[in-house]
Amino acid sequence: MTAAEHLAVKPCGPEVTFDRVSLTLGRTPILDNVSFNIRAGSVHALVGPNGGGKSSLIKTLLGQMPHQGELRLSWAAEPGLIGYVPQALEFDRGLPMTVDDFMAAMCQRRPAFLGLSKKIAPAIGDALERVGMQHKRKRRMGALSGGERQRVLLAQGLIPAPQLLVLDEPMSALDEAGAQVFERLLNDWQQSGVTVVWIEHDLAAVKRLADHVTGLNRQILFDGPPQQTLSPERLLSLFSTHPKPTGSAVS
Repeated sequence: MTAAEHLAVKPCGPEVTFDRVSLTLGRTPILDNVSFNIRAGSVHALVGPNGGGKSSLIKTLLGQMPHQGELRLSWAAEPGLIGYVPQALEFDRGLPMTVDDFMAAMCQRRPAFLGLSKKIAPAIGDALERVGMQHKRKRRMGALSGGERQRVLLAQGLIPAPQLLVLDEPMSALDEAGAQVFERLLNDWQQSGVTVVWIEHDLAAVKRLADHVTGLNRQILFDGPPQQTLSPERLLSLFSTHPKPTGSAVS
């Protein structure tokens, strides 16, 4: 998708503003006066070390953690749907739960043991087709590889179609084929004007695929276009044990 085509897309997702957001758990500071903006309809990556506050930040966005400061979602029209794809799925591998069972449990109100509802079944089939898992619908979730389970998680994030999508390291377990599936999905979301908030450790992927990147290690260390922002000096500062702000954020 070219820059001109991207600018021509009308966003359906919101603009997201973090304004001096802080978070403390017990006596431990997790986020310290975090301020940055996520443009509506953009793919915005969050990068930083483990324990740097990335997951806490998105849990704050999802309304799951208390915080100080202001968090604003500015929708163009009526508020839309928010989707979330976690980094991993924790469950008993011995459960006789198939891919269809999992999708039914996650994507419909009808109890999963009654099977897929006729109303949601076509959307589930389409989502599994998009991630290349249509042929494994009857496989047990516990028998899937880590990459295959990650594809199923991506599929459930498509139903219902979100306008704001939060992704927590979606590429962590994907093989090369799975990474290509993810890149196609990311392009589809861009073309649809979805606002994507994407935690990722693969800096090469961020540099290639994201519109904007924010470096977070309890504080904002940099914020700007990936090609200009992901310099060796800033990355060294970001992944250091005791981060110090490097001055004003990159615009």
